[in-house]
Amino acid sequence: MFVILWLPIVLWAFAFPFIKIGLTELSPVNLTIMRLFTVCAIFLVILVVFRKHFSPIRRKDIIPLFLLGFFGLVVYHLGLNYGETLISPSAASLIIATIPLFMVILAAIFLKETITRRIIAGVLVSALGVIVISLVGTTNNPFSIPYLSAALAVLIAAVVGAIYTIAGKKLLERFNPLSLTVYAFLFGSLGLLPLLSPSLISQAIAMTWTGWSAVLFLAIFPTVIGYILWYVALEKVSASHIGVYLYFIPVFSTIASYFMFNEPITLMFILGAVLVIGGLLLLGNHQHT
Repeated sequence: MFVILWLPIVLWAFAFPFIKIGLTELSPVNLTIMRLFTVCAIFLVILVVFRKHFSPIRRKDIIPLFLLGFFGLVVYHLGLNYGETLISPSAASLIIATIPLFMVILAAIFLKETITRRIIAGVLVSALGVIVISLVGTTNNPFSIPYLSAALAVLIAAVVGAIYTIAGKKLLERFNPLSLTVYAFLFGSLGLLPLLSPSLISQAIAMTWTGWSAVLFLAIFPTVIGYILWYVALEKVSASHIGVYLYFIPVFSTIASYFMFNEPITLMFILGAVLVIGGLLLLGNHQHT
């Protein structure tokens, strides 16, 4: 279980700086398309070769799987990629780390779970941390419209990431982890077809080996391997328990960005990170009690 739990965390942490590399040669939309279509090609091969390991799919399952994949994967990656055009990988990873916070809020709204003082404190502390990080996560003017829209895009990605985890847990009653991951990607990625444009071909032709390496790394490691292992872990361990491991993603991502891009780590950034993770730990402690 040690490898199953930690490997996705490390791979997802490295995804943030590799997205930044991919965005030097591809637009946010085209990076999403190339990454997810590559993933789908890999998953189609896995589906054909290991079809006996896949749960049967019924006609009424198609729409829920499409919605899960489109919002939890396509919208998530579009928001994150757009956000990282202006926000540093470290700042983006810390905003994405608020997924457990949104899971608690969504559970309170839709599952009528009780809101305690500890939950309120955790939400407020983490929210304050996100505000601090958003204001110091770039050398650009943090109050400019493009920067604020980029920060909002990453925040939206965090919300749909929470929805994906909660809805995915429910669908695991019908599908095994491998099946659910593959079906969600294959059906959800159909939502990218209307976004295909001539710029995809022109940008792909002009890509260097660095750009291709970034796309292949993002497709194979954090996506194919990361998502499958995460659902395997979800099946074996409670969501609240493994949610704690997500808090380490921005720590690893910040360290990776520091060495890869010489990205400065300011005292205000550290303060924001402490607030975000501290607030999430309050939520984590609540979930364990």
